[in-house]
Amino acid sequence: MDLIGFINHHGYPVCAAALFLAAIGLPLPASTVLLLAGAAAHAGGLNPWAALALAWAGAVSGDTLLFFGGRYSGWWLLSLLCRASVNPEACIFSSAGYFYRRGPRTLLFAKFIPGLGAMAAPIAGSLNMKTRQFLKMDALGALAYCTFFGATGYLFSGMIELIVRQLERFGHAVLLLVLLGVAVYGVVLVVFTLRARQSKHIEKISAASLHERIQASTPDKLVVIADVRSHGYYDPGMQRIKNSIRVEPHKLKDELAALREFMIPECEIYLYCSCIRDTTSVRVARTLAEENCRTQVIEGGMKAWIKAGGALELVPETDLQKLPRFE
Repeated sequence: MDLIGFINHHGYPVCAAALFLAAIGLPLPASTVLLLAGAAAHAGGLNPWAALALAWAGAVSGDTLLFFGGRYSGWWLLSLLCRASVNPEACIFSSAGYFYRRGPRTLLFAKFIPGLGAMAAPIAGSLNMKTRQFLKMDALGALAYCTFFGATGYLFSGMIELIVRQLERFGHAVLLLVLLGVAVYGVVLVVFTLRARQSKHIEKISAASLHERIQASTPDKLVVIADVRSHGYYDPGMQRIKNSIRVEPHKLKDELAALREFMIPECEIYLYCSCIRDTTSVRVARTLAEENCRTQVIEGGMKAWIKAGGALELVPETDLQKLPRFE
């Protein structure tokens, strides 16, 4: 593909779309697009000011969308953006702490730091930053980012064009790498599919059946309901199944020590989460099974329990992990 020719003909919408999609968290090479746009502008294919304005507008629009998403959805959106992390909660708290310590001015350079660029806007919303202050700082930060890479592409257009031409010359090698990536993805998909099949051996119970069982249970049998949600324990007003206990899914080795007192034949342990297909509950159940702890997963998690008419309670204040907030 002739990348330079493509940018010359479609540079304006590409700049706007790439910066917008990158701002909302998609792994797109926004800086590369800006470099190519700058090179195209130097060659006369694009108006540099129009390309800069559209790229800036796309970036600010995406950031603003995530800002209000962070303000009104709180932990949910942040955990979604941190889903690739081994420990999403640690990812959120470290990013929020970094942002809070450095203040609103973090938005001026956030886009230059990998990982922080997509997190800064929703964190600003979650930390209750004033909208006017956010828009001002984010607009300046986006302008600095777009100007830097656009100007770099403009000034070093000859070098960039040479690199692009060399890449196009090795098109077959690039295609081979893409095919190799697809193959690796296929292998990973097969591995996850095989692991998913193993979950069929995990015992499950419907929320309605468990609710009926608890209603009819006798005091001589201990019933433990463990909340293993990977998020949801951090916004004021959040609820959980009544009398359930918290089991941190990302610190199971530490949590096992506390659970061992319940690992007796007369005890029934049920797990619930808020994931699609009960992913976290199944993972925790599999780990506990390796420790000879028999558990059952509540199908559908919290939503199914609410639908079944099960009792709820507010998450205790002592269990809440609060993000700092700008006053």
